[in-house]
Amino acid sequence: MDNRDEVREFLTSRRAKITPERAGLPAGTRRRVTGLRRSEVATLADVSVEYYAKLERGTLAGASPAVLEAVARALRLDDAERAHLLHLAQAQEGSDTLARPRRRSGGQRTLHASLQWTLDAVTAAPAYVANGRLDVLATNRLARAFFGDLYGSEPHGGRTPPPNLARYQFLDPAARRFYADWDRAADMTVDVLRTSAGRNPHDKDLHDLVGELSTRSDAFRIRWGAHNVTRHGAGTKGFHHPVVGDLTLAWEALAMTAEPGLVVTVYTAEPGSPSEEGLRLLASWAATHDPAAEPARGPADADSAQPQGLGPGPVAG
Repeated sequence: MDNRDEVREFLTSRRAKITPERAGLPAGTRRRVTGLRRSEVATLADVSVEYYAKLERGTLAGASPAVLEAVARALRLDDAERAHLLHLAQAQEGSDTLARPRRRSGGQRTLHASLQWTLDAVTAAPAYVANGRLDVLATNRLARAFFGDLYGSEPHGGRTPPPNLARYQFLDPAARRFYADWDRAADMTVDVLRTSAGRNPHDKDLHDLVGELSTRSDAFRIRWGAHNVTRHGAGTKGFHHPVVGDLTLAWEALAMTAEPGLVVTVYTAEPGSPSEEGLRLLASWAATHDPAAEPARGPADADSAQPQGLGPGPVAG
């Protein structure tokens, strides 16, 4: 799939956010836009206006790392935005092909059984595995209880599509009750999908998901159009759980070396806090109310679980 539209929209959106004052340029009195002009970005990046216009039309193929870095400096991109620009350029060059996880031909691949054993061994914290599309591929029992609205009614095994955190975030009304700060959680979810899309523009399942959410959710469509990317690897979130009430939990997203593109996310509470007691109560509740026949879902099919070409990245939940 051609990512020139993505490149064009990303660069123009970043240019629109930089005021002349912030870039150290005179603002003047006859400006039609609040952001920088193409000619001003070209000057700051020390390239010709024609060449920068070519880049902003979506053609990054052939641009050297030095030019991309100069453009990133001119647009005041942060580390996450710089990485996103590089991924967009690599996708056009095809230079990321060797780094893409290859699908095995014939038959299905499954995640290592030891991965589920590892999740099951985590009994005091919700832990789950997701891919760059935010499909939840495996959980421990406490995570199933934690994400009850998302995961409690999902069937087991087979080729059933896994539950998806982005669909839950934007299409399930329960999510607005579950997340204490729904807007912040929604921003993070879109950041993850946008980063994944930049890393691999050829993932049809991800394109289909974005198309579905853009059609069905105004909140998603507005956020997607902003072209924001931010790194999310750890943080704190508040939740309103229907069983145990308010929880404030820290989370860590851990990239899996053995399964590129997959991330383990673990939620924990501050020792001695009411939230830690809430997790204990939820674990006790889950022991007798787990909707699954077994403690947690078995390993998911990796062909449907892992989007081709998505490297390790953050997971929102």
